[in-house]
Amino acid sequence: MAAAVSAAWAKVEALAASPGAAAIRPLFAADPDRFARFHHKGGGLLLDISKTSVSDTVLAALLDLARAADVAGSRDAMARGEAVNSTERRAALHIALRGDLPGAGGEAHREAAEVLARMEAFTTAIHRGEIRGATNQRFDTVLNIGIGGSDLGPVMVGRALWRAGDPMRPIHLGNVDGHGWETVLPQLDARRTLVLVASKTFTTQETMANAHLVKRWMEASVGPNGAASHFAALSTNLKATAEFGIGEDRVFPFRDWVGGRFSLWSAIGLSLALSLGWDRFAALLAGARAMDRHFLDAPLESNLPVLLALVEAWHVNGLDLHRRAVLPYDERLRRLPAHLQQLEMESLGKGVTVDGAPVPRATGPVVFGEPGTNAQHSFMQLVHQGPRHVPVDFILVACPDHTHADNHNILLANGLAQAEALLMGRDADAVRAEMEAAGVAEAEITRLLPHRVFGGDRPSNTILMPRMDEAALGALIALYEHKVFVLGALWGINPFDQWGVELGKVMATPIVRELETGEVGAHDASTAGLLTELLRLRGG
Repeated sequence: MAAAVSAAWAKVEALAASPGAAAIRPLFAADPDRFARFHHKGGGLLLDISKTSVSDTVLAALLDLARAADVAGSRDAMARGEAVNSTERRAALHIALRGDLPGAGGEAHREAAEVLARMEAFTTAIHRGEIRGATNQRFDTVLNIGIGGSDLGPVMVGRALWRAGDPMRPIHLGNVDGHGWETVLPQLDARRTLVLVASKTFTTQETMANAHLVKRWMEASVGPNGAASHFAALSTNLKATAEFGIGEDRVFPFRDWVGGRFSLWSAIGLSLALSLGWDRFAALLAGARAMDRHFLDAPLESNLPVLLALVEAWHVNGLDLHRRAVLPYDERLRRLPAHLQQLEMESLGKGVTVDGAPVPRATGPVVFGEPGTNAQHSFMQLVHQGPRHVPVDFILVACPDHTHADNHNILLANGLAQAEALLMGRDADAVRAEMEAAGVAEAEITRLLPHRVFGGDRPSNTILMPRMDEAALGALIALYEHKVFVLGALWGINPFDQWGVELGKVMATPIVRELETGEVGAHDASTAGLLTELLRLRGG
């Protein structure tokens, strides 16, 4: 298998090294039906990869690579519950959280169904007023305390889907910075606030620091005895949750086969169920399940996650493009780029293969983004005219949930125009003609011409959603989750561990003590000097 993979990679890299490999416009000139042949649908979404330099020949080579790397076999092994997280000897069964799929982890489905049933019962009881706080008032706000995957996914989905009139108001506390707490505090009424502490181990330093801070506030507001009725935990550490004061009936677990950045479908999504209502949370799961079925069943040639991954491999490994921008043209998706930053860079930022050998080629690119049209007034200058091309994922929503048609037409027009401008550019002749028509003097044209030329041939994908509802959002998130898995298989890395997250946390522990005691320990000269200066500035 290794020899076949190496040969397949060599073919892809040879195509990338051929003259004109990055050119896109000639592909459209030669093929009027390029869009028809290079867009596919699945899970309710449309993916268009026609505005990339992936030709028929390149796509065939990329698909051969996917077959050589046994992407389909790895996918099926994941669905069966095999230990695809090889370094931690665990399964990766986030798809089991979204409902029963044929051949996908039966025992995991049973456990997930049990937790979901408990979550639904708890959500229903809260909404009916059967579970209340210490002062017998109904809960109208849910405060989710978490970080990383226990925060970014719920924040992103909550901000995308919550609207006035929904059952509870969602508020999230992630950063350990006390300014975060000071920002949300004025929005909270302790008597009506339900607090969720989201930490699988219940030992995450930042989360527990915030949890204890909020607990002190709650005890001061409703009394030490009453505070317990305002807390629930999303965790597997029953001993630690009990010591914190949360009863077992208020603890909602999720197994170690649920990675944090893949966990919003699990108990970590309880804040979503509470704030949106159970039916809408279930619709989110159903949308993800539709993409799961597409990923498991569709041929590689029309499989959206596979195609999205293959295009990225072409850009990263073939064309040496190591950045990607994500531009959702929907304000409700403003936190999607942050969620994808964690999902992709934590999963794919690996320097060794599953066998522990150095990776033979680049892995995950840097992911960044901002909603359109905001991005057009900031980093899109670099994307259009910077010396290195930056692939873009444009995400467009056909039908808005408001009545402001003019605004939405402008939004969609800008998204389509940005993608077209990246593709077509504007050559010197067109710029000159435009300036001449405007009456600009020849000397001024000569001076400005180099600055106003756009090279074009800059790649982008477009994902089209019919609406930005629960089902479509669930499918969109699952699309990117499965894309990450496919890239892991292509690059021979484990996308489910995150050892790089741990080192800084381990090293922070003694530094916290040093900041508390004022005694600086052994560090490199820079860290020791900065600690000393920090203590001086704080009067220590």
